[in-house]
Amino acid sequence: MKQPEPYILEGQLREPGNKISGQLRDELRIPAVLYGPKIEENIHFSVSEADLEKILSVSQTKLQLLTIEGKEYKTLLKKVEYDPITDRALHADFYVLDPETPVKLSVPIRLTGIAKGVRDGGGRVFQPLRIVRIKVVPEKIPALFELDISNLGIGDSLHISELNLEGIEPLDESTRTIVTIAPPKSDKVFTSALEEEDELEEAIADAEEATEDEDAPTAEEAGEPKE
Repeated sequence: MKQPEPYILEGQLREPGNKISGQLRDELRIPAVLYGPKIEENIHFSVSEADLEKILSVSQTKLQLLTIEGKEYKTLLKKVEYDPITDRALHADFYVLDPETPVKLSVPIRLTGIAKGVRDGGGRVFQPLRIVRIKVVPEKIPALFELDISNLGIGDSLHISELNLEGIEPLDESTRTIVTIAPPKSDKVFTSALEEEDELEEAIADAEEATEDEDAPTAEEAGEPKE
């Protein structure tokens, strides 16, 4: 489990309001708000758009050492709103961490190594879960979870329970599958074709049996007494 390195970030106080927010964006600054369990009143400020893009470019938990008017806060980037057309950041929410208050967040999962089922058997890596939700105190916040898949053969899987969760409460079911090694695509297609052929043969056999039953003589036709 890798610990996050806080990004050094400088904020500037601002007045709330749509007009001022628009002006800030024109100046390549993103309006933001700061809040947390020990913050009595939300703090409205702005950050450099370039700084925010640098933070967002790294696929891991986003922690910052944020300075506003000479006061430093250890924060977690909780939410970013985007323009649906340009995909440009419009607003950001920063949460001030309190050492004694657990936080809920989503942490990415990174796979390491090459599965032996891929290396030796031509299998394929299928990762249905890339982010896990957790509850944790700030000092134990992970940047990301790393999961070594080197020993996985075809058909093998790893689940949330295999993550290093010491001091961390998972909010997703521990039995959820993170990664599995699927058979080669050609094998899957071949197996599927065999299954379809078996189903077709069974259907033909059932149809032939039904036809034989329909063609069979009735009890009266066979000369047997009728009940």
